[in-house]
Amino acid sequence: MSEFLELERRGAVLEITLNRPKANTIDIPLSLELGRVFAEFRDNPELRVAIMTGAGDRFYSAGWDLNAVAEGEEYIGDFGDGGFAGFPEMKDLNKPVICAVNGMAVGAGFEMLMRADFVVAAEHAEFLLPEVRIGIAPDIGTFMLPKLLTRQRAMEVLMTGRRFSAQRMAAWGLVNQVVPGSELMSAARALAESLLKAAPLSLAAIKEVVNSTETSTFAECYERLRTDTWPAFKTMLESDDSMEGAKAFGEGREPRWVGE
Repeated sequence: MSEFLELERRGAVLEITLNRPKANTIDIPLSLELGRVFAEFRDNPELRVAIMTGAGDRFYSAGWDLNAVAEGEEYIGDFGDGGFAGFPEMKDLNKPVICAVNGMAVGAGFEMLMRADFVVAAEHAEFLLPEVRIGIAPDIGTFMLPKLLTRQRAMEVLMTGRRFSAQRMAAWGLVNQVVPGSELMSAARALAESLLKAAPLSLAAIKEVVNSTETSTFAECYERLRTDTWPAFKTMLESDDSMEGAKAFGEGREPRWVGE
């Protein structure tokens, strides 16, 4: 395990903390290690939710380590199967990923949030894409932000290099919840606990379909639904859990999910 990652398991929740002073930057070796961590999370049936955060209260992550770039790491390099930071490009990662933003999210440290399922931010957190001021352009941000925001707001973030507050990002829909810094992990853990009440196969089906239909038309989505092209969705429909919720409701008890 990398010296820059802290892992803690809390029941079915895996907490991943970046701890790489001064700014929790990520180079290729650390990204590859994060990919291995998220692959293990994906493949472990006992783990159901991941929370990723940064150490300290100044930086969530300042993104790619520019010192590594200066030493020869390529902009279009091999960051692993999960892409930069381990999860944004990972196939079949059909479990919720919560990012708990404890400070500044800069460059790729901001871009990874665009592929998270939930973002909880400390009220002092800031978000920026400074690439245009150092002679390059964002990658994930350039093709994701115009899908997540209006064109004009996306261009404001992409082209100005300005800092944006957690409150502004919440108003624009990129952050789910803003809380005092001292309450950040409590809020992220409470969200994780609420997700644990949902059927795991249902969450997997939702994430599978959302990820695979981001550029599909309504008609294309229905065609894929009717031809059983979504394995997680099909598994969910045919599972014992698909009946458990209705039985539990009728019996006035909490459902007991078995994940099959």
